[in-house]
Amino acid sequence: MAVEGYPTRLAPPKPQALSRGRSKSASGSDWMSTGYARLHGKLGASPLNERLDVTRTTSVPLWPYVDSDIAFSGCAVSSDRLFIPVKALSSGTIFHFGHSGLVRLLSTTSHRYADAKLNRVSSKITQPKSQGASQAMLYATGLEEADMNKAQVGISSVWFEGNPCNMHLMDLSSLVRDSVARAGLVPMRFNSIGVSDGISMGTSGMRYSLQSREIIADGIETVMNGQWYDANVSLPGCDKNMPGVVIAMGRVNRPSIVIYGGSIKPGCSAGGQTLDLVSAFQSYGQYISGQIDEAQRFDIIRHACPGSGACGGMYTANTMATAIEVLGLTVPGSSSCPAEDPRKKAECEEIGETVKNLLKEDIRPSDILTRQAFENAMIVVNILGGSTNAVMHLIAIAQSVGIKLTIDDFQAVSDKTPFLADLKPSGKYVMHDLYKIGGTPALLRFLLKEGLIDGSGITVTGKTMKENVASWPDFPEDQPIIRPLSDPIKPTGHLQILRGSLAPGGSVGKITGKEGLLFEGTAKCYDYEDAFVEALERGEIKKGEKTVVIIRYEGPKGGPGMPEMLKPSAAIMGAGLGQDVALLTDGRFSGGSHGFLIGHIVPEAMEGGPIALVKDGDRVIIDAEKRVVDLGISAEEMEKRKKEWKAPEPRAKAGTLKKYAALVSDASHGCVTDGPL
Repeated sequence: MAVEGYPTRLAPPKPQALSRGRSKSASGSDWMSTGYARLHGKLGASPLNERLDVTRTTSVPLWPYVDSDIAFSGCAVSSDRLFIPVKALSSGTIFHFGHSGLVRLLSTTSHRYADAKLNRVSSKITQPKSQGASQAMLYATGLEEADMNKAQVGISSVWFEGNPCNMHLMDLSSLVRDSVARAGLVPMRFNSIGVSDGISMGTSGMRYSLQSREIIADGIETVMNGQWYDANVSLPGCDKNMPGVVIAMGRVNRPSIVIYGGSIKPGCSAGGQTLDLVSAFQSYGQYISGQIDEAQRFDIIRHACPGSGACGGMYTANTMATAIEVLGLTVPGSSSCPAEDPRKKAECEEIGETVKNLLKEDIRPSDILTRQAFENAMIVVNILGGSTNAVMHLIAIAQSVGIKLTIDDFQAVSDKTPFLADLKPSGKYVMHDLYKIGGTPALLRFLLKEGLIDGSGITVTGKTMKENVASWPDFPEDQPIIRPLSDPIKPTGHLQILRGSLAPGGSVGKITGKEGLLFEGTAKCYDYEDAFVEALERGEIKKGEKTVVIIRYEGPKGGPGMPEMLKPSAAIMGAGLGQDVALLTDGRFSGGSHGFLIGHIVPEAMEGGPIALVKDGDRVIIDAEKRVVDLGISAEEMEKRKKEWKAPEPRAKAGTLKKYAALVSDASHGCVTDGPL
């Protein structure tokens, strides 16, 4: 692991190689004079992402130490410790253990690089005479000689025309480009790919959705590192865009900021009914059950989505946008500001100076994405009734900065966190309504006052979360969206981690309380999503019969790609079967799904998990209070079925999905492709 140290009050001088004949202290330690050090070794007793107050702690363990450059003012290194005299440090200085063992001094009282240039990374290609070809190509792009001394800022937009969530991001990125240039920096726009969950839902295209998170992360990481950009501004719009851009930020670990594209305005039917995308999904179940006719169905789908922006409820995009703001990677209000609101454009027009300050202070994702920040994000996801997808996405984001989050961490947070928000899909309101009463900053101000979250962490503004919202207005007293702690929708969180004989490696349930806490029914098994939808159309799922629908071989390896089951879950709710049917799957659920739903089952069917062994007619018990999902057969019968089971042929024979299936981890470990921690 690499360990870097920076002095708090002096710009680092030019690195000098340490010779093997260094002077020794009386104790035999290697003493170093004023300067800069890069120490390569493995962190010792101090775990990643913990902070040591070096006004009280004067040594940091390393082991085994291998030298390269020179370090600090009056510091000493032995074979296993770095010694820092307290008197050499400014008041409030802390040691921070970040991504891949990165150790850096953070000062709460002064700039880290008071006189340093901002182009610390891009200067590797813009300054050396040996990189003349690099410079020639940059001149060809329109750069002038003066630009070679400026920091280069990558502007990574997830723009594409075929999705309302993303179609406006090119326009926003143009505003960001101009703002970055006005700040005296060099903007460098580039694009990533995206998949519309709403468009691909219920089709084989949905298998490409989750893996797009990895492609987005890999792509931004590739461009940022290959092009030597000093900072990154990412503009995501849709579900997997959100974690994808942040995973890249964590891996690259250069000053970075997220601008969320914003959510869509509510739609309105000809009859005045408020609509959103989930209304369109549920219209299918309403139609096949005879609740609406074709004219009504068409009216809903024609008016559900009136313009640009992500799906308006507390679905996956808005869940992750809010979580990212809570983590500290956006300016205040980015997650709740609608896509077509003038303030979204203003956010882009003002971002340049924020990026410049990040570069001056050298504030990096590993400084912001601490364990406490993730604790805050998990709390807020439960407060808002957010998407089950947040579990795997936050685990994956945490891994990118060297923090190990587990599904049990989510359960621990859920056990102590009330569910307060009357937001869709389980409630009445959408993000646009939350925005009108103060948005995410007002929510954070409320939660800070109630002592539910910690506001001490640094954010992209250079201030703490508490400082960011200190002057923000409180919620109006009569607002109906966020309930008081004295009257929660549910006293504990809606995200529940269930284990048991059907999910020994874990599963994620979205239990709001409205669907009950205990469900026992007869299994009906389907080996792919469409098989269930066809059965529903044939009338095989009966009202009044307690049925546990099992949709399997839809996991990360089996799908492959772990598609979302919004089409089946919306059809169940639209057909009025919400009290009669529970749905279990090794696939995922959309943030727009609601009902008695258990997903992310591990091990998945493709790996011979117990979900592959269920037969029609088996009894299945889901107990949300005990957090178990059990199959009502004996251990002997389970073992017999396991011996008889044979893995089906993989669905993906070539291409990107085959690669994904070969690399991806299970859902309990975030579905990452670069190996779990």
